[in-house]
Order: sequence, then C-alpha cells, then structure tokens
Amino acid sequence: MNDAAKLLDDLNDRSREVFRLVVESYLESGDPVGSRTLTRSLNEKVSAATVRNVMQDLEFLGLLDSPHASAGRVPTQIGLRMFVDGLLEVGDLNEGDRQKIDETLSSNMADMGNMLDRIGSALSGVTKSASLVLTPKHEAEIRHIEFVSLGRDRALVVLVFADGHVENRLFCPPPGQTPSSMREAANFLNALIEGKTLSEVRKVIQHQIKARRQEIDTLAAAMVKSGMAVWEGSGGEAERLIVRGRANLLADDGTDLELDLIRTLFDDLERKRDIAEFLDLTEGGDGVRIFIGSENKLFSLSGSSLVVSPYMNADRKIIGAVGVIGPTRLNYGRIVPIVDYTAQLVGRLISDRS
Repeated sequence: MNDAAKLLDDLNDRSREVFRLVVESYLESGDPVGSRTLTRSLNEKVSAATVRNVMQDLEFLGLLDSPHASAGRVPTQIGLRMFVDGLLEVGDLNEGDRQKIDETLSSNMADMGNMLDRIGSALSGVTKSASLVLTPKHEAEIRHIEFVSLGRDRALVVLVFADGHVENRLFCPPPGQTPSSMREAANFLNALIEGKTLSEVRKVIQHQIKARRQEIDTLAAAMVKSGMAVWEGSGGEAERLIVRGRANLLADDGTDLELDLIRTLFDDLERKRDIAEFLDLTEGGDGVRIFIGSENKLFSLSGSSLVVSPYMNADRKIIGAVGVIGPTRLNYGRIVPIVDYTAQLVGRLISDRS
C-alpha cells in the first residue's frame, strides 16, 4: 500500500467527504475552496467552523494547501494522487466525445501518419488540452539504403523496407563527402542489413565500422554514422511525437506563475526531449496511467499532469502511446476513458492494417 492509500484509509468519513468535495470543486473551477461553500454540499449538517477544523487537519496531513491568506484550500500533489488512486470516479465515454474521435477516421485512411495527426487533433479538441501521440517505429526488415547528394551541405538518406514502405530524411553530411564516398557508405550498410530491422542494424554498425576499418574509407565511415544518426537523434525520434492543441493550455485567467509553467512545458514539447522515455511511462502493461506534477518525469518542471495509455499491435506488443497533458486540475474522470478509447482505437487500426 502506498503512502497516499494509507492516508486515505486513516481518514474518517467526515474528513474523507470534505477532502473529496474540495478536490472535485477545485478540479471544476480551479479556485480555492472555502468552508462556507462546503457546508452547503456536505451530506451531514455541520457548522462552517467544524469544516474549517477538518480542512486544517487535512492541511496538516499534507493533503490540502492554502495558496493565499484566505480560508480557501486547494489539494496538494499528494492530495491529488490520493484522490486519483482512491476516490476518482471514472465515467463512461461520452457518446459525443466518441463520435468526434471516430469522425477522424472518415478520410485519408491510407496514410497512417495523417490519420494519427487527425486523431491527435481530435483528442486535443475533445479534452480542451494538449494531446500527444507517439507514432510507431517502422520495424519491418530493411531492403535497401541509399544516400543522395542534394548539394554541398545537404543530403538525403533513403530507406526502402521489405514491405514496400519508404522513408527518407534530409540531413547535413560530414564535410568533404563525394559521390564515391556516399556510394561506399551505402554499399557498406547494404551488406549489413539483409534480414534486419532498423533497430537491429543500429546495434551492429559501430562494431562493424571498428572491426572493418581497413575496408571502409574514413569519409564513408563518417557518412554512415551521420546518416544513421538521423534516426537516433532529433531528426528521426522527434518526428515520432505529434503534439496538438498547445493553445488550449493558455487560459485567459492564468496567473503569471501558471503562464511561466506553461512556457516551460512548451519549451519541453518543442524540443520533444526524452521521446524514448515517453513510451517507458507506459511500462507495466496496457491501461491508462496518470502522472501528476513532479511524478511526470518528462515535463516535471512545468508541474503538468499527463494521462497516457499505450497502444499495441496485433502481437500485443506496445508500439506507441497517446496522451493528454495539461494543468494538474484536469478533469481526470472524463479524460481517462477518452484516452483509453483512443489508444484502443489506434491499436485496432494498426492491427487491421497489418
């Protein structure tokens, strides 16, 4: 049992009811909740003074906080975690929300990238938050690799997969490259790729360059490293994360501190840092996970919450994820079924296509 769950078990019925009402009111309005407001909502008839005493006890336990000198309280990160783990009531997916997500599938189904982009936009629109869609890596076996010079400081690396899929990336080649060194680099890679996926090829490149340094020209070796790094660094991984709905996070009534946190979040999203870790957040199997504030290791500096769920292929292998990111006062009960449905939908679509 975690600390939050133990705290919840230790609360009496009145304290638990007061705590639940404070959190639900805060998630709905974003404003501190006062004792007089709560007395009108409690099932039992108690005085505002009694409610204030209960709120003080909850504050002492670290579940509530007083952001101002007023008597109003807001939940702390620990309080939100306890609410999500023990008191959150997750509703069924609203039919209108389901319809808006399903409508994204009405066209452009042939292009998976376009479809995931549309789903991300729909997820953002439905939740009024920013959406994140981590697209699957293409893990078919590679048939052919080619480098194409586009000028002195521009080149294209083209990958042709055994299933007919083609990917290309624009990058800046190492200085001094010639058509001959590009051909040699491509020949070196093509000799290694037979029957291997992109991930498997990466694992053997460095070893082979060292083991066969007498066989490959220095320029060609540099070209190999530079070209394949496109998929390992920001040139490839960053494009796997689709972010939509940033504007939804800019509330008109946001405080200066909240706006600073949102700017920090935007910076993180623009850099798309630690993309590989985004999928790691879903470890432990399928299902929706909620990360609140500093629990969210990707965007912890912004104090945001992340609701994320993986999606799987036909072999039940996790290949991507969808999520919603926003302030800690997200409507978790509504957003969880939306994210869950979207992840299952994407998984089914990808399985059907394969």
